[in-house]
Amino acid sequence: MANQDLPSGAGKVADDYPEVWRAYAALGKACAEAGPLDARTRRLVKLALAVGGGSEGAVHSHMRRALDEGIEPEALKQVAMLAIPTLGLPAGVAALTWIADITDARR
Repeated sequence: MANQDLPSGAGKVADDYPEVWRAYAALGKACAEAGPLDARTRRLVKLALAVGGGSEGAVHSHMRRALDEGIEPEALKQVAMLAIPTLGLPAGVAALTWIADITDARR
């Protein structure tokens, strides 16, 4: 991923601290390759972790990547629906709005 494709904060870290960013990217790659999950499942898990962490920026980032990778919007919305009984209605509703930010922008 090129630095210009990163969210602004991450892009600034990548530009200002390239060695740190390379190490971070290598850690991400190693973690992705550490088990049997396929790419689609990993993306859904990462979206769920972003939702659980309450990170709007990370949800947006994983949404953009998921859509670019061909994951259907309904599967991504289901991640937010699964958050409702696990994290609570407010967290699930917030996730749905963050997901809609990206899906609505792509229509």
